[in-house]
Amino acid sequence: MTVIELARLAEVTPDVIRYYARIGLLKPSRNAVNNYMQFCREDVKCVRFIRRAQRLGFSLAEIVDIIETSRNGGSPCRMVRETLGRRIEENGRALAELVAVQNRMEHTLAQWQQMLDGSPGEQALCSLIEAMEET
Repeated sequence: MTVIELARLAEVTPDVIRYYARIGLLKPSRNAVNNYMQFCREDVKCVRFIRRAQRLGFSLAEIVDIIETSRNGGSPCRMVRETLGRRIEENGRALAELVAVQNRMEHTLAQWQQMLDGSPGEQALCSLIEAMEET
């Protein structure tokens, strides 16, 4: 099948298919007559796998490792489990930081509602931000 046919079946754009082939996620053969990339039914399954892995937060580099491990006869499951576990911890830390920033923003805005706007003649860049306590 052609790039366009694979893209339609896998519900992605043709550019996605070309990119996946360029970085080695897909290994198309070449048509002897026109040198177009040719794909098989397994490539539909592979593209769908890539999209599922991306939705779980795996990077394309990690997906390349998973696919290559599998293509070489190894089981990538342990690596996948460990990577997802690390990603969960990273996301937890990032979420906690985001909640802390949100709380700081809400607290600061509440304080700023009680303050007057600075006048243009003052030496301050923005009196509201400059009045903030360092935390």
